[in-house]
Amino acid sequence: MFGFGQDIGIDLGTATVIAYVKGKGIVLREPSVVAVDKNSGDVLAVGQEARRMLGRTPGNIIATRPLRDGVISDYTVTEKMLKYFINKVCGKFIFAPRIMICIPSQVTEVEKRAVIDAASQAGARKVYLIEEPIAAAIGAGIDISKPCGNMIVDIGGGTTDIAVISLGGSVVSTSLKVAGDKLDEAIVKYIKRKHNIMIGERTAEDLKINIGCVYPKIQDVEMDIRGRDLSTGLPKTITVYSSEMLEALIEPAMMIVDAVHSVLEKTPPELSSDISDRGIYMTGGGCLVDGLDKLLQEKTGINVMIAEDAISCVALGTGKALDNLDALDGKTRK
Repeated sequence: MFGFGQDIGIDLGTATVIAYVKGKGIVLREPSVVAVDKNSGDVLAVGQEARRMLGRTPGNIIATRPLRDGVISDYTVTEKMLKYFINKVCGKFIFAPRIMICIPSQVTEVEKRAVIDAASQAGARKVYLIEEPIAAAIGAGIDISKPCGNMIVDIGGGTTDIAVISLGGSVVSTSLKVAGDKLDEAIVKYIKRKHNIMIGERTAEDLKINIGCVYPKIQDVEMDIRGRDLSTGLPKTITVYSSEMLEALIEPAMMIVDAVHSVLEKTPPELSSDISDRGIYMTGGGCLVDGLDKLLQEKTGINVMIAEDAISCVALGTGKALDNLDALDGKTRK
């Protein structure tokens, strides 16, 4: 029966789900948002279509993100979302696929169980789990099987995973719930405090992507946004500058830098010297915030590199790990 079903690697992210199919590469990249009818419990839309509904739905429809901080917060919705994505990737399959899913490095057994159950209910024949930083390292093209230390900082939507990897496993790792979403939240709070204007998550994300920075820019960039003026209650357009974004984002960014620092402190000296030679690799969509690599480099004194296809690294790594599934069968079965 081997080889009949497809092997799928899924980066089940808080913000985006990316699926990799063996032999085809990345076949799906959709926001992890689901729109559900509150009365009947039916799923109305998943992914891109549902993301457009965020913050714009009538009373009986809720557009939610079933994963929060890298773990499943709404089990039934996650299961439905996985089912939808698996069907979209496989079409009508005769044999159930084997699926490998990434999880943050510090999840509990209960949280792991929830991921395995959700994927099995969604139609997987067998579910494997892989830690995000390890998948990210493989996806960044690092040979993790060698006995030398590599440091990975994977900043996703819900969690930042930091790990020092050697001989195929993580030696020291930490996972913190400060990542893309927290940066968006920081922007919402800042705009509210400074301009007395309320903006939504999506506007905050647009600001972060277009003019967000955590290291002073040579030239100040600006962007116009619309929000609700809290004093009048009416819509209002304002201009926001990247220097303001720096003020808004520096606090969460420093939390990430501090976490990297504490992982470095716990790293065995032999591996520390490897890291100072090889540098720190950053992956995940969150690492693309302007200047984060410069900030980390300045604070640690170690060369920082952003991986080539940073957003897809984890999914690509999961996909490459699929090639060794048969070898893994004995090893990582939880």
